[in-house]
Amino acid sequence: MNKIRIGMAGARFGAELHLYNYKRFRGSQVEITGVCSRSRESAEACAKKYEIPFVTTSFEELLNRPDVDVIDICVPPSLHHTFAIKAAEAGKHLIMEKPLTGYFGETGDAEPIGDKVSRVKMLEGARENARAIRDAVRKNKVLLCYAENWVYAPPIAKLRRLIQAAVGGRILDLRAQESHSGSSSMFSKHWKNAGGGSLIRMGVHSVGTCLHLKDFEGRIKDGKPIKPMSVIADTAVLMKSEAAARSGKKWIAADPADVENWANLSITFDDGSKGLITVTDAGLGGLNTTVDVRMTNATLRANMTQNDTVQTYAPDDSVFRDEYFTEKLETRAGWNFPSADEGWFRGFIQEIEDFVSAIREKREPLAGIDLAVDCVEVIYAAYLSAAEGRRVDL
Repeated sequence: MNKIRIGMAGARFGAELHLYNYKRFRGSQVEITGVCSRSRESAEACAKKYEIPFVTTSFEELLNRPDVDVIDICVPPSLHHTFAIKAAEAGKHLIMEKPLTGYFGETGDAEPIGDKVSRVKMLEGARENARAIRDAVRKNKVLLCYAENWVYAPPIAKLRRLIQAAVGGRILDLRAQESHSGSSSMFSKHWKNAGGGSLIRMGVHSVGTCLHLKDFEGRIKDGKPIKPMSVIADTAVLMKSEAAARSGKKWIAADPADVENWANLSITFDDGSKGLITVTDAGLGGLNTTVDVRMTNATLRANMTQNDTVQTYAPDDSVFRDEYFTEKLETRAGWNFPSADEGWFRGFIQEIEDFVSAIREKREPLAGIDLAVDCVEVIYAAYLSAAEGRRVDL
């Protein structure tokens, strides 16, 4: 397979992020042959902007095209499960935006499901959905490339090399965090669309990276992966707290309906080491993401945002007009640190490069179906833990 021919499912923020980073591969390696969206207006606007020849509102029509080898799924999470299985059964490879899947309600559920449905039922449903996708992928002998960009980010790639180079060193403690002031997705407010709040939407990055690094450590040092064994977690809806109610002007965009917008999760691995994840979309100052690794003979830190390679100062937000700085930054006034190349530094370019070569070479990508499934199981076990106030075994 010389040129990878891709059909885009979705035409909004996630799809545009992928399409922007495909640009440097289009021509000799990648061809975007079609785009599908529920809204023809959105699909046509996306097709015009990125020079995509075919537009449809029918996912089946996109699947049936012989000039599509890969389906890039950038639709709301509630559609991931159905779209992924249909694509696999059609013999198409998949590029899947995170999270893989979740629990989004079923007939008979009281609404809003985030407030009404038990976390036991949610864990069982999310696990079933995730494993059904994996079964479909394996049965139909297609690849699923899991778009977890943190795994591909240069700072995390450097952590892998440092972990491997630290002779005799073992990871004792991983700490990953992400914060910003609210999702850009209209679907993020409701559990039935997003499958949860900040823990599934943001924490999937931190959880995925911690699982990936422990898996990597085990394979290079022992010849087998180190797996998560149990979780204990807490969640909160900070924007509905008394503290938030006492506040004046609302700077934070987060507006959860029946989902959490703060979470703290501790993972215990089968070698006794720990992973601590903290996420919130009630944090001002733009996107902030870090991963700390405490080893028996070293301490490492990766910072994927808030870097100072470029610095600016302006007395007013309007000074820089429409120039992009970095994701979810509230203002360009005062001192700021605009990203010089956000797509590269946060791993989007590298993940696309790996996915294209993995599909061409018929090999598993660095981030694949097993990591995607494990993330779903850990996060939904965390939701159960937070609801029942206890440790949950995996």
